[in-house]
Formats: sequence, structure tokens, C-alpha cells
Amino acid sequence: MPPCWASRREELAMKYVVCVPDGCADEPVGDLGGRTPLEAAQMPVLDALAARGEVGRAAVIPDGMPPGSDVGNMAILGYDPAAFHTGRAPIEAAALGLRLDPDQVAYRCNLVTVGADGTMVDFAGGHPTSAQAHPVIEALQAELGGDGVAFHPGVEYRHIMVAPGEWADATCVPPHDLSDKPAVGPAGPAAPHLQRLMDASRDIVSGFGLTANQIWLWGQGFQPQMQDFSQRYGVRGALCSAVDLVRGLGVLTGMDVVDVDGMSAGYDTDYAAQRDAALAALADGTDLFLIHVEATDEAGHAGNVAEKVTALERWDELILRDLVDGLDR
Repeated sequence: MPPCWASRREELAMKYVVCVPDGCADEPVGDLGGRTPLEAAQMPVLDALAARGEVGRAAVIPDGMPPGSDVGNMAILGYDPAAFHTGRAPIEAAALGLRLDPDQVAYRCNLVTVGADGTMVDFAGGHPTSAQAHPVIEALQAELGGDGVAFHPGVEYRHIMVAPGEWADATCVPPHDLSDKPAVGPAGPAAPHLQRLMDASRDIVSGFGLTANQIWLWGQGFQPQMQDFSQRYGVRGALCSAVDLVRGLGVLTGMDVVDVDGMSAGYDTDYAAQRDAALAALADGTDLFLIHVEATDEAGHAGNVAEKVTALERWDELILRDLVDGLDR
């Protein structure tokens, strides 16, 4: 057997795990003595991995593109966002089993809380559970759906609206970028359609007794066309994530999307269960597994420094430690 074939066989036999504590990077924080959350967090396993392995840097946000989880996670999976990214919402729509027609556009539909003075009080609308949120989306569909507009329930405060393709021409600010700031509405030719729905949603959403009091539409895009992961890289890939954004990337690229009991998009996610899901999949023939944790990103958007540090430390202790031990065996 030629040496290059033997090398290729060994390469194919190697297992890969990509661990993503979403949004972990941050600016220096005064409450942390000028350190970033990554610098302040006690992460001995990551420190040990850095000491025994190779450390590098990767730019996952192409110049001119928004620094969001949609762009970053697409790049982490090896797909150039400049070539494949059309917007956040169609990726999340794929996770819900929705496939858009060429003349349809998907919008992310947040349940949010906007104050009487027009301030974005909470981009997550008080973090309703999915069980609390789904009746709200069903009511929105009953009252505002039709004529090419449809509301689809997602996870917690994150949902999807599908609309006619001409509604794509709008500039929409992500609600998490407006926290404690004026809730600046959409602009552009399609803005009146979007603003009408957001305004009309107030009476409907407010009637459910939740913290959320309206919807916010943003992140629009058309159906992306992405090459199958196994065909692209010659390995079988899988992932686990509690957010439709990452799950949708798995669906669009033909990866196995693993459901994990206890996994959530909040601080209470079962880190150990996600780790065990990765080890089980790798033992069952998966070559590459991506573990995506959202708690760090949620803490960052909420400006909760303590929770962000805690999430990083739990990620190190409950995912990396036993994951490294399991892979070593």
C-alpha cells in the first residue's frame, strides 16, 4: 500500500469534535478587572488542551458581513458565508421542516417586549417557554396570516414568518442590538408591510399575559443551497444544539441532527447530556460531531457578565473534561 494511502486511512479513522460556546468572545469588562469573560473564567481543561495541542486563530466573519451566530457557525462548518448565506431566518426555517419556494422569503419572528416609550426592554420577551409561546404564534396565524403570510412556531421566543418574496427588500435591526435603546423599526420598500404586522401584533401578543407584548421581524432571506457535508468533506457529520439556527445548518447540509433530553438554549442546559450525545454518536460511526452551547451567547446579549463566566466554566467542566477522557479511551 502506498504511504499516502496509509496516511489517508489514518486521517479518515480520526474522530473530530468541534465545541462551540457561542458568543464566548467579548470585550474587557470593568467588573472583571479589565479582563474578558474568557480570561476571567477558570477553565483548566481548555488550558491543558492548549498546552498539549496546537492553538490557532480563524476569522469566521467575512469582511462586510454581520457578526452573527448564523454567519459564524456556517463558517465553522466549512461553508463560506459569502457564498452560501442568504439570511438567518431561512436557516431556522429549515430546522422546522420548512422549505421555501423561490418566491417566498422567511423572517425571524421574535416575541419581544417594547416599553411604552418605544424602548426595546427585552429582545427575548421574558424568555417564554415553547409551550407558552406556541399558542401566541397560533393566534398570530389565525388573525394575521393569509395572502402569502404564515407564522410558524419555533423555540421559546424564536419563531418564523414566511412572506411573499417581494417583502425581502427591507433593512431590519436585530432586536438584541437594540437592548435598552429605541426600538428602531424596519426601513426600505417592504417596511410598511412589516411595520403593519408588528403594530397589529401588539393586541394579540399582549392578550396572553406574558412579558412579551409584540413581535419583531428581522433576519430575512431566501432558501439557501448548500452542498451535503459528507460529500464535501468525505466524513459523516452530526451535531447537537438547542437553537434552530444551528440545527437548520445541520438539516441544510445533510448532517445528523441529534435531539438531547435536557438540552436548552438557556443557562439551564444539560451540558453533560450534550457531551454524552457526542461520545455516543462517535462510537456509533460518526466521524465529526459539533457540540453547540447557547448559554454563553444568551448571557452576552443580556449583558450578564457573571452568567457568562459561569457558562464558560460549566462548559469546561461538564463538556470538555469527560469528553477528552472519553476520546482518549
